[in-house]
Amino acid sequence: MVKTALILGATGQDGAYLAHLLLSKGCRVVGSSRDAQMANTSRLERLGIAADVEVVSLAPNDFRSVLKVVSSVQPDEIFNLAGQTSVGLSFEQPVECMESIAGGTLNLLEVIRYLGAPVRLFNAGSSECFGDTGREPANEDTPFKPRSPYAVAKATAFWQVANYREAYGLVACTGILAVPVQGP
Repeated sequence: MVKTALILGATGQDGAYLAHLLLSKGCRVVGSSRDAQMANTSRLERLGIAADVEVVSLAPNDFRSVLKVVSSVQPDEIFNLAGQTSVGLSFEQPVECMESIAGGTLNLLEVIRYLGAPVRLFNAGSSECFGDTGREPANEDTPFKPRSPYAVAKATAFWQVANYREAYGLVACTGILAVPVQGP
């Protein structure tokens, strides 16, 4: 049986590389864009996979949109790489930042719970949640001290995923990729 992966943010850099990897493993890949007809698929084209990725319209901050797509695609796995990605822009547009990151993540979690679907969710986190750690590397025990609206939104999404995993038994996790600390 072929696994189906839904990638929110498939047209971005990380999403395109993830789509490429999943296709190489024989998965059906569905990518989302807020407007599939206007989606910039240049990254998918550069990797030679644009024709292999089904692109659908999905607004992560709209529960009904998420419900419609997840119901129709019936993914085995969802990779949430969507949302505002600029720390600087988050200071100019904090509401959009929170809605696209934390609101989008909450909608995904709630749709999975509502449908009772056996879906595995990977949520993209950010080392920005840790704030300024000085020159000390962060790890799983480092407390969050977010210092931007973007970091606050990512920290909120992190705790939403943890809560749904513990409270509802969802198979969901957040991956935090950190920039390595440079030596002197």
